[in-house]
Formats: sequence, structure tokens, C-alpha cells
Amino acid sequence: MAVATIEDVTESRLLLAEYDRIKEEQKTRIGFRDNLLYFTLAASTAVLAITVQSRQTQLLLAVPVICLVLGWTYLVNDEKISAIGCYIRDQLGPRLAELSGAHGAVFRWEIYHREDASRTTRKRLQTAVDLFAYVALPMICVAAFWCSPAIQPLLVIVSLAQVLALAVLSWQFLRYAEG
Repeated sequence: MAVATIEDVTESRLLLAEYDRIKEEQKTRIGFRDNLLYFTLAASTAVLAITVQSRQTQLLLAVPVICLVLGWTYLVNDEKISAIGCYIRDQLGPRLAELSGAHGAVFRWEIYHREDASRTTRKRLQTAVDLFAYVALPMICVAAFWCSPAIQPLLVIVSLAQVLALAVLSWQFLRYAEG
């Protein structure tokens, strides 16, 4: 491997190297985020199956915990994925265009895919899926627990705390979807 000299290091090369690294991070985060949804559904299904088999309805309160932790992780990763795209569009691309003398935007894909007429509908549908998986499903489990004969005062307090946390998570999903 050849050693780079100071003449080889230019601002343009540094910016392209930065682009490569953050696109790699974005790709990794997208894969992780998408797998979180599948893992959430699998873990919730496993808890539901164990609950049905054991007839211990208090186990339903594990589903909100799973959905809160994984839902927050999903949301944080989704925000970072969007932040990377925004950084490329608003900072990195314009700096590289200026240095290269390019007329028009560089990294055009970062802008092009956002101009799709169906993007708003897809974002709304994705928000609905996210809210179902990370908020509605655990709320159904809490409601089922409340209707069960296994209800105990301490577990009711735990479930009320879970409902409050799920409301906050729901608000965060909706707040983020607006942006």
C-alpha cells in the first residue's frame, strides 16, 4: 500500500472519504433498524405464546417492556439515518460541489428520492406500522392484563407506568414523523 503524501490529501478527497464512511454508517443503521421491527414482533409473539401456554397473564406486561426498549432504539436509529442524509444534502454535498466547481447538486440521490410523490404516503404508513408494533400491540397486552383475574395492585402500578411510557414513545414517533 502506498503512503499518501501531503499533496495527495485534498479537501475534496477528505470529503469523499467522509461521505463513504457516513454512508456506510447509514447503511449499517438501516439494516439494524429494519431488523429491530422483526425482532420486536418475534419477541412479542414468543411472550404471547408463553402466556397462552402457561395461563399466566401477568407475563403480558413483558411485551410493553420489550416494545419500549426496542421502539426507542428503533426511533433513535431512524433519526440518525435521517440526520446523515440531511448532513449530506445540506453540508457535505454543497461543500464538495463548491470545491469541484460542479453546477448543481452532488450526491443527487440524497435529494431525488425525497421528491417522490408517494413519499408522504409511505412515511405515514410507516408511522402507522411503527405505532402498531411499538405502541398499540403493548397497549393491547396491558388491556388484556387489566381484564384478567391475575390483576394485583403492584402490577397495576407497573402497567400504569408502562402506559405512560408508551404514551411518551407514541408522542416521539408522531413528533419525529412530522419532521
